[in-house]
Formats: sequence, structure tokens, C-alpha cells
Amino acid sequence: MIKLLGRGEYVLELPGHEAEGHFGLAVKDYTHSTAPNRRYPDLVTQRIVKAAMEGQVMPYSREELGELARHCTEKEDAAAKVERQVQKSAAAFLLEQRIGEQFDAIVTGASEKGTWVRIIQPVTEGKVVRGYQGLDVGDRVRVELVDTNVERGFVDFARVASS
Repeated sequence: MIKLLGRGEYVLELPGHEAEGHFGLAVKDYTHSTAPNRRYPDLVTQRIVKAAMEGQVMPYSREELGELARHCTEKEDAAAKVERQVQKSAAAFLLEQRIGEQFDAIVTGASEKGTWVRIIQPVTEGKVVRGYQGLDVGDRVRVELVDTNVERGFVDFARVASS
């Protein structure tokens, strides 16, 4: 479900302009904050709130805020990409000694780019490289691990024929 929502992004909301809000929470006025030592967007938000509470001038211009929003979105996307790659490579590493084993799985994606399954134990996603014809999202299937590539983060399965 989360994959269907797409990625989030930081945006500048100006007074008098209609804001999209937060789709998942169904609210228009939204900000999220954690500890400012962990996330730069939180530091920016807290600086703005502090200035407003103290009656001071806004610490950023509109142009700076727009650029900061774009920058933070780009950096967060880049970090997420690295995180996904590390997780995929770790899964390939953990499974490389289990080639030939069979697993119960659920189809999590089916498109022209390929068919993907998530095995239950250990929870890992991989591509069905043989026997993917006719599979659709949500189908339960038995698969055999046929290959892994740690460097590229690939985990490849083949569909096991039903008996």
C-alpha cells in the first residue's frame, strides 16, 4: 500500500496559497518534527517557529525555503536509495548459501519490468526469473532460490510447479 502512495516531498507553503496537505493524514496544515540533530528539515522548521514565537523576522527568504525544500527532498531520496540498496545486498548475502531451497511467497509486483515476490521467512523480496507467467499481485506461490548477487542486491527465484 505504501508503495502505491509514492514518495513524499518537502514543499514550501506560502500564505494565501492553497496547500496540498498530507495525503495519508487527510489534513491541510501539517508539519512533522523529530529531533533537529537528526533531520535538517526539522531544524529549519524549528528555527521558523522560534522566530515566530519571539516576534522576530523569518530566518529564511521564500526563495531560500523553496531551495531548502528541494534540497532536503533530493537528499532524503538519495539516502533512501542507498538504504534500499544496502537492504537488498544484505538480503542477497544472507541467502547466498541457501540457493536451491524452496520458500512460500506472495507476489508483490507484476509489470513489464518483471514479477516480484516476497518470501515469508526470512522476509525478503526478489525477482521471479522463471515461471512468472500468469502470476498477479497477491498470488501465493512456491518459489525456489536460484541465484543471488550481493554487489547488485539481486535475489532471483523460480516458480516451483504445483503438484
